[in-house]
Amino acid sequence: MSKRDYYEILGVSRSVEEKELKAAFRKLAMQYHPDRNPGDHDAEHRFKEVGEAYEVLRDPQKRAAYDRFGHQAFENGGFGPRGAAGAAGFGSFSDIFDDIFGEFMSGGRRSGGRERGSDLRYNLEVTLEEAYRGKTVEIEVPTSVTCDACSGSGAKPGTSPSTCPTCRGAGRVRSTQGFFQIQQTCPTCQGRGAIVTDPCEKCSGSGRLAERRTLSVNIPAGIEDGTRIRLGGEGEAGVRGGPPGDLYIFLSIKPHEFFQRDAADIFCRVPVSLTTAALGGQFEVPTVEGGRTRVRVPEGTQTGKQFRLKGKGMPVLRSRNHGDMYVQIVVETPQKLSRRQRELLEEFERVQSEENNPESTGFFARVRDFLGSLSDT
Repeated sequence: MSKRDYYEILGVSRSVEEKELKAAFRKLAMQYHPDRNPGDHDAEHRFKEVGEAYEVLRDPQKRAAYDRFGHQAFENGGFGPRGAAGAAGFGSFSDIFDDIFGEFMSGGRRSGGRERGSDLRYNLEVTLEEAYRGKTVEIEVPTSVTCDACSGSGAKPGTSPSTCPTCRGAGRVRSTQGFFQIQQTCPTCQGRGAIVTDPCEKCSGSGRLAERRTLSVNIPAGIEDGTRIRLGGEGEAGVRGGPPGDLYIFLSIKPHEFFQRDAADIFCRVPVSLTTAALGGQFEVPTVEGGRTRVRVPEGTQTGKQFRLKGKGMPVLRSRNHGDMYVQIVVETPQKLSRRQRELLEEFERVQSEENNPESTGFFARVRDFLGSLSDT
């Protein structure tokens, strides 16, 4: 029976890169692992097949030889007496499994038997004006810190943790299943390599204490909604002397009464009266920096007209530039008219010409032409 193509086994292309190759192997190895398929000989065969394919393709020299000669490259001891992989019992697969799953089995959070502390998240809301100016704020974060009594070891002062008798300090143990050796986190010490027989009374052996910490956070000018600020090492303390996690601050900006923001630009909608839009006029608007500016409205201004105020927007982060501010006009139709006001508007309606309303005149002229063309068909 001919052997299947190694790339086909792993479901990858021949141009696959190392990261994708590793991910493909991890997925298939977990799928066909004997622990997940007890008594399934087909899954056991696939598991072995996947490991053999990865053993070849992860090695640049073996992969080059396989790309050129195929499976013949490993016949007759092409790469040693066992060929590419475990042709004689698949003995090297445990090394592959360690390489791929060693970090996964330990949660990816232990270093030298010490468990890294958890990362923390803090949600911080600021005003648009604060985002414009930038500021330093103090936040109070509930976290855990290294126990000062045992210096994080978890052992009673004057004593020290002892080497785990199960794994002998390795933090991991191996078990044999058929052809394979499976490496797992030590159940006695949970991967730390040491056990505390006489725990610290202050922290109950964890090496950590709960505490609320006050931290100063610098909010730079021009910060945007959704920005994440990382404070390295300000997360929870590690278990029994492990390195601390990080603190991530997620910023949100409160909705503003007058302004809407788009990147560094500021937009402000201003309602003006019908007479101001028709005859022209001026008004004052606030700016995000805390000042005010005057906007002149020319005669005949329409709804949607925008006026650009250069440099009146938000600071551009880490630069000296500023965005612009755009004032958008909304013409307000008069409501609750008095009798005299209605008479004046009716008189204006009688004396106005097409030149007073060019857009509506042109639009309805096109509508009449369009409807007329439909009636002719």
